[in-house]
Amino acid sequence: MRKPVFFLGASLLALSLAAPAFAQQAPAPAPEPADPGDVSEVIVTGSPFAVSLDTVTSSVSVVGRDQLDVAAPSGLGDLLAGQPGLRSTFFGPGASRPVIRGLSGPRVLVLQNGVGLVDASALSPDHAVASDPGEASRIEVLRGPSTLAYGGSGIGGVVNIIDDHIPDHLPDGGIDGRISASASTVDEGRSVSFGLHAANGPVVFSLDGVSRRSEDYEVPTAPVSNRLALADGLTVDPRRTVRNTDLKLDAWGLGVSFVTDEGFVGLAVKQTDSLYGVPYPQILAPINPADEGPVAIDLHQTRFDFRTETPFVLGPFKTMRSSIGYADYEHAEVLRDTGETGTRFLSKGVEGRVEFVQREIGPLKGAVGVQGLSRQFDSVGDEASVPRTDIQELGVFTLQRFDFETWGVDTGLRLDRRDLDAALAGRVASAPAASYGLNWISADNAPSFTNVSASLGVFIKPDDHQFYALTVARNARAPTEGELYSDGPHPGTGAFEIGDPTLQSEAVISVEATGRWTFDRVRAEGHLWYAAYDGYIDQVPNGDVEDGLPVFRYQQSNASFHGFELEGTWDLWTDGGRTVSAQVGADYVRGETDDGVPARIPPWSTTGKLIWESDLIDANLEVRYSAGQDRVAAFELPTDSYTMVNLYAAVKPFKNPDLRLFAELRNATDEAAREHVSFLKDIAPLPGRSLRTGVAFRF
Repeated sequence: MRKPVFFLGASLLALSLAAPAFAQQAPAPAPEPADPGDVSEVIVTGSPFAVSLDTVTSSVSVVGRDQLDVAAPSGLGDLLAGQPGLRSTFFGPGASRPVIRGLSGPRVLVLQNGVGLVDASALSPDHAVASDPGEASRIEVLRGPSTLAYGGSGIGGVVNIIDDHIPDHLPDGGIDGRISASASTVDEGRSVSFGLHAANGPVVFSLDGVSRRSEDYEVPTAPVSNRLALADGLTVDPRRTVRNTDLKLDAWGLGVSFVTDEGFVGLAVKQTDSLYGVPYPQILAPINPADEGPVAIDLHQTRFDFRTETPFVLGPFKTMRSSIGYADYEHAEVLRDTGETGTRFLSKGVEGRVEFVQREIGPLKGAVGVQGLSRQFDSVGDEASVPRTDIQELGVFTLQRFDFETWGVDTGLRLDRRDLDAALAGRVASAPAASYGLNWISADNAPSFTNVSASLGVFIKPDDHQFYALTVARNARAPTEGELYSDGPHPGTGAFEIGDPTLQSEAVISVEATGRWTFDRVRAEGHLWYAAYDGYIDQVPNGDVEDGLPVFRYQQSNASFHGFELEGTWDLWTDGGRTVSAQVGADYVRGETDDGVPARIPPWSTTGKLIWESDLIDANLEVRYSAGQDRVAAFELPTDSYTMVNLYAAVKPFKNPDLRLFAELRNATDEAAREHVSFLKDIAPLPGRSLRTGVAFRF
């Protein structure tokens, strides 16, 4: 069954290669007149057809080019942390992934232009995402039922990094570009990113890149927490620097597109190289002779992408979009004291997605699509706890929206198949695994999982100022190769991990209520949600210790999560081009499983921001409060609350919004802050006070 499944997916994806020629055989449809009710902010992720951000039936956040140009250089998780419902796994400056509504790892899907990164970041929090936010033109975050279009790996949320490697439009005047650069004091950091588009007739070339450098960062307190020192009887190093947190990252991309009024077709290549240190406990005593010392991760990925959008006049369809990416990824864990290479992680494969968008018929918008993945993962070395595994995936889906102006219905249906083939021949079970009766040689090395996901949302728009929606969804996720086959020490998570080859797919039924209110001076949005899991896959300790690490085994139970997100903006004063506004945001999440409290559930938080905007100067004052968390899992310590104060100002010389000279004071009060969802919260607090200055220019 495995080869037919993949060949079917490959055949469907091949349609995209023939699309430009096929499209020329039929007359292109006339451009549709603009709907005066449309808004300028249209989401790309989650819906193949145009849906405005203020009529999405669940929670979607967008970080645009204006924000990215002046954002602090950071990993993906750190960039998004602080938005309602979002946190960061924060494994030092080199590695961070988003945590969405208390879920992370394989439940949060990170995409580039709609397809997977084919990296190893979901396997462990110390593995960096192989795409830097400095390359992005836009980042969209989906929470809740809106993730259905991307399958089970997005059961907790989807983050789509949208870039300009493949141009999809002609630049004004034949050329456009951007450049931003900044420097920071807390880590002696410096960063530059740029992008350039140049056209020759309908052919558009792109060149972009990002380069970051930083040293060990400073903190307001000793890196090791008092709680950990007391619990383990440690004498801590008092120096207020988190050592082995330096970073060197370079990424560049080249692309070319053929662009017409009817669509585009393009290719791109991207290279990412990163070398970053992984924080380790800074203690004076007791010293463990078995500790391997500081480790750096040396990461390299080469990626090729192909994207199209063309007319596709066949039956009910009008447009076809495709995105196919091939990536070859490798990272090595290097001992800094000796230069010796330890474990190596390798991942290569191709993932593609094709969407056929229907013509609008009265109130109906819709699309059908297919998505396929062929990937090989391997790990080699002393800490290679997951065997070589071949993964094949195929998904087909449809999304339909009925919009009757004052009310409407959103529906979605997806069928997924996931096949694995693990190299278990001759694999010897560790002592803890054998104590569970595991025999890897006789275990099922080639399981298959078939899952069905569906969603139904109903929305009402009483007038132009109000929008309400209620969405119910059923999503399912197949277990990963790590959850099935892990057997060995995993220093990144501080655990000796044991998989379970008999795991079944986990399923969740979720309900989300959404409300949006837009008036002359006030805009607000709220989400109330609940998710009940059947077969929730979690790591549970058994009380044993192996190789100095507590033993955790993956197992399944029932679980439930619930919470809310609120955000709003109030224009306090307006005079011509000058505005003073206030923003507030808050979030809360609580989780429970049959085995007790899930680990690393974020505490509630609230953020307030006072904003000044004018033709010459933009400025804001942000205060963020994160509560303490004392509702913890086994082997997890509580975390104190903290209040973070940030100041930002930008000058636009000659009142030109395309040129900004900016300065930012982060953590102005030098607050000691630890991110509860981070595995390293007790040895690597968040950075201390830092002044960052820079320039951003677009042309």
